[in-house]
Amino acid sequence: MATAKINPCTGSTLLQPISDLINLPIDQVNFVVCQLFALLTAVWFRLYLHPSKTSTFVRHFVATLLGFYFALFCFGWYALHFVFQSGITYTIMILAGAEHMHKYCFVVALGYLSLCQVTRVYIFDYGMYSADFTGPMMIITQKITSLAFEIHDGLARKDEQLTPSQRRLAVRRMPSLLEYFSYNCNFMGILVGPTSSYKDYIAFIEGTAYHSKYSETNGKENGKYKQSEPSPKMEVIHKLAVCAISLLVYLTVSKRFSVERNVDDAFIASTPFYTRVIYLYLSMLTTRPKYYFAWTLADAINNAAGFGFNGYNKDGTPRWDLVSNIRIANIEFATSFKMFLDNWNIQTALWLKRVCYERCPYNPTAATFLLSAIWHGVYPGYYLTFLTGIVMTKTARAIRHNVRQYFLGSSTHKLIYDVITGAGTQVAISYTVVPFVLLSVPPSLKFYKSCYFCLHIICFLVITMLSLKPRQIRDKPTENSLHQEHLQGGLVGNNSHSATDNNSNQKRKAT
Repeated sequence: MATAKINPCTGSTLLQPISDLINLPIDQVNFVVCQLFALLTAVWFRLYLHPSKTSTFVRHFVATLLGFYFALFCFGWYALHFVFQSGITYTIMILAGAEHMHKYCFVVALGYLSLCQVTRVYIFDYGMYSADFTGPMMIITQKITSLAFEIHDGLARKDEQLTPSQRRLAVRRMPSLLEYFSYNCNFMGILVGPTSSYKDYIAFIEGTAYHSKYSETNGKENGKYKQSEPSPKMEVIHKLAVCAISLLVYLTVSKRFSVERNVDDAFIASTPFYTRVIYLYLSMLTTRPKYYFAWTLADAINNAAGFGFNGYNKDGTPRWDLVSNIRIANIEFATSFKMFLDNWNIQTALWLKRVCYERCPYNPTAATFLLSAIWHGVYPGYYLTFLTGIVMTKTARAIRHNVRQYFLGSSTHKLIYDVITGAGTQVAISYTVVPFVLLSVPPSLKFYKSCYFCLHIICFLVITMLSLKPRQIRDKPTENSLHQEHLQGGLVGNNSHSATDNNSNQKRKAT
């Protein structure tokens, strides 16, 4: 492993004076400035390159060109990896045919991403937790594999073989090269994403998204709100306010609660166990705002361009959560492991569900966790986190299946259950993701050893003692059951495609 670092940034050094002034790495400065510039560009794109004013070709071309420019500014020649990964998989799509291309694209895209991650981590900058070129490649990998499966569903499978969700997302023709690069590398999502379905993106470019969402609202056209396109202005302002608060919290509080202190010998030796548990929760809590900032800003950029409209609420207000990646309130007040995961990195969870969980014939929960670990990267800490996550998920499932029913008799009992499971969820999440932040095995095992592997032991005892009851064969979910699933904040209900993803509600998604 190389230790010398000649130049940690291969992108533009134009903003180096700003980097020196605010004492932030130049690659992070480039990233934030590009995202802010993308926000302004998105407003211009929506107003002056509206589908009613220009052709889809121009919209595709400009979105792609700007995306490549931002990539070059941030990552320099490393941005060529984006072109190569997209180009080679498009060639596979053309040559392999619809019958097998999803398998080949999945292996090649994920394999190329892993190769780049190995090179970056073990050759150049192990442990350098900063902006890097494999971040955008992770999003592009999601888009490549999603589209490959959607084309396979649309061209190689019969409609009766598809689930309602797969039928809705199926792509019935091969995209052109420009459409393909526009989808993968547009300026709105080139740096952070989020991932979206190909059909949703094309509907946005062609200007048909609003009409389809009007029709989906309450199952029919809502004449009261269809006279004009809804403006995303208030939603963008709201999300920018969330970004500002998240950034402020991260910059002012996170340094006071360092995750590394959880494995500090002096801290472990001198601090009571219950105090360490509280500190563990606070240290993980204060790491989340940086993700809230990045994902909410990315969401605001897409909304500012007009992408993300998802119909109307019952009170007639427009929804702009089609490509949202987080629901902060549901995360911070989650009452179950599943509820937390379903509201964290939502679009990645949907990708894992659609390309792995729904299609894997054997142990889909473990397979989904494994794919998630491989996709995230090659740091050993990721694998410790996801292995622990499998155990945590099965334990939470066993508790809910066997215990929850006894607390539903009254609102007071349910409140007690929610408070206990809410606190337990936050501690379990914090305990699980410590290796994800520490990255390497020795400090991660040191942390678990300092906690006596307590939650691991508890999980194994719970799984052993609370054997899962056999699941009854269920009929297809009714409309009312789908509505209840939506209200409960499950993965299916949290996404715009809730009504079409109900086929997999019998499974419990884990990412």
